[in-house]
Amino acid sequence: MTTFAKTLLYAVLTLCALGAQSQTVYAPSAEHTDTLHITPEMIREIQAKDSIEEFKRDIEGVIFVPKGQWVTGLSVSYTQSNQNNYQFLVLEKLSGDTYSFKISPSFCYMFADDMGAGLKFAYQRGLTKLESASIILGEDAEYSADYVYALQHNYYATMFFRNYFSIGHSKRFGFFNEVQCQLGGGQSKLTNGAGDDISGAYETNFSLNVGLVPGLCLFLNNYSALEVNVGVLGFSYTHTKTLHDRIYPSHRKSKLANFKINLFSVTFGVGFYI
Repeated sequence: MTTFAKTLLYAVLTLCALGAQSQTVYAPSAEHTDTLHITPEMIREIQAKDSIEEFKRDIEGVIFVPKGQWVTGLSVSYTQSNQNNYQFLVLEKLSGDTYSFKISPSFCYMFADDMGAGLKFAYQRGLTKLESASIILGEDAEYSADYVYALQHNYYATMFFRNYFSIGHSKRFGFFNEVQCQLGGGQSKLTNGAGDDISGAYETNFSLNVGLVPGLCLFLNNYSALEVNVGVLGFSYTHTKTLHDRIYPSHRKSKLANFKINLFSVTFGVGFYI
């Protein structure tokens, strides 16, 4: 019986009980002898019934990652490039080499079915050696940079909450949604020029990032899975302190709110489910 029907029946019976005061009501026709006898017990029984039914969406699903399981992961990335008198559009005489390396282990504990919390740690190091480069915008507009050296390394610690859900009834393919809060810091060294014309700077930085990271999980077997995730939205804050030539200090602050898919933040990793 629906909620509206129960409410309507309760109102009718209450009015009848108040009017009849538990008396017997007879049909006006002599041919019919049916009676309706309302007692206080009937009213109390109707009142005791729950008139609000629980709404159920009836979405069927399966447990993708059970409670009590540990999830460990590792993500590694490395890039390197070398240029020798490279030219492209307005860029000419580019010579140098760069590399970037990042490693990030993670640990997560499933405190409920398909719900877990954990920590991530990351170390990133990058080096750029630029011997020469020129930007030519016209006959009288040419900019060049020689002997640029930049070395930087950063550390990050991330707390995250992750929720899994399967695709239909599949236990091999699934999605996850991850909420992250990241703290980081690092330092970098920059020099420009050579000989008596050399100048340099030393920087330290602090960063705070809060974001939402959805992803796709593909189980290769019962204990390992391939994970792909992409940053969608979040907020980041960075504070950088720079000391030029060990004499002149300066500060730089930046804030960024991102509410779109960032294709440059796509990462691949492997997770182990123990």
